[in-house]
Amino acid sequence: MPLFFKLMFLLVIGIFIFVIIKSIGIWSSNNASPLVSAYASAVTKRTEVWGGSGDSGAHTSYYVTFEFQDGRRVELQVPNKAFGLIVEGDRGELVYQGTRFKGFEHPGFQNTEG
Repeated sequence: MPLFFKLMFLLVIGIFIFVIIKSIGIWSSNNASPLVSAYASAVTKRTEVWGGSGDSGAHTSYYVTFEFQDGRRVELQVPNKAFGLIVEGDRGELVYQGTRFKGFEHPGFQNTEG
């Protein structure tokens, strides 16, 4: 049995290290990406709820898919406040960096990262 526990410990440590390295890679990639500002339409919105078992609270992530004039699409995680103010079909100036939402400005709504 001691070998089993050692293997499980190494597996958990390995997964932990993998997640940290992957997160650092995404952060680094976003920082190296240019700040992009382009005209886009909000085409879809979705939420992802995770956690919430036992005594832990549930958490919600908010996503909006934007479509550019050339037909390309990008889905970005957005703050809950921005999610509530963006309506599918809204058109405006999207600002993002890599996978980071920086803002979406359209008539009647101005939001920056927050």
